[in-house]
Amino acid sequence: MSAAAPAGERSDVRFASGDADCAGWLYRPAAEPAPLVVLGHGLGAVREMRLDAYAERFCAAGFAALAFTYRHFGDSGGEPRQLLDIGRQLDDWAAALRYARGLEGVRTDRIALWGASFGGGHVLVAGARDGGVAAVVSQCPFTDGLASLRAVDPRVAARVSLRAIRDDLAHLAGRPPIRIPLAGPPGSTALMTAPDAVPGLDALTRGLAVDGEVAARIGTRAGFYRPGRALSRLRAPTLLCVCEHDSVASAQAALRHAARGRDVEVRRYPIGHFEIYFGEPFERAIADQTEFLRRHLSA
Repeated sequence: MSAAAPAGERSDVRFASGDADCAGWLYRPAAEPAPLVVLGHGLGAVREMRLDAYAERFCAAGFAALAFTYRHFGDSGGEPRQLLDIGRQLDDWAAALRYARGLEGVRTDRIALWGASFGGGHVLVAGARDGGVAAVVSQCPFTDGLASLRAVDPRVAARVSLRAIRDDLAHLAGRPPIRIPLAGPPGSTALMTAPDAVPGLDALTRGLAVDGEVAARIGTRAGFYRPGRALSRLRAPTLLCVCEHDSVASAQAALRHAARGRDVEVRRYPIGHFEIYFGEPFERAIADQTEFLRRHLSA
């Protein structure tokens, strides 16, 4: 399924992915054919949580942009709702690339991937698997589940794992998912319990009707997800925007994986995980990302 948007404007689009579809926004710059950036978000997040701010800047710089929401979330299809499945989300990235390559007015040899947080890990894997992307931008990237797990209070980790097991059993019995909050205060039973998790998520969802819970089964899977390893196989030029005081996605792990990458640039910011989406940190990051994309997409 393809759709056309007026030059310089945003249109709503949908594309098939597996057994459902993903909803997205397509931005087209004034001049075509244009390179295109595919944008996807992080843990349980939807595109309304500031992906438009990035896509608008990329479009103003002369790039088309496709910002999408994973299946099971927001206005995308998929049942059950709020299912955070790593494999299915990676399939959504592959579907987004197929859709982007079928669009008119797009330079199919100049397509980049942009992901944040959990999606910042996904783009490393998706780019390594695809082999045809021209560049990758990974912001506040989740690169190593084991490193993130070590930073969690063991009592919280045990309670999260117990709820995840209960959700797995519910799934096997054909019952609805047992959910868990994305963020909670320190010591609570939630996926993110760092001091800045609740205010950070609140800032990203302000004014939005967003479900703040996901199926708990991800609690026993995220710790074994190590997308940073894909950097050793990823051939596309890659930019890692690392938040040095990241309480969610280990900055040290990201830097360690980056050192093993093939063609990796790193930009470091003295901020926390959620600060990069707003204000001066956002302006610095988007400037760095736009400059990187210009170098690698505007040939």
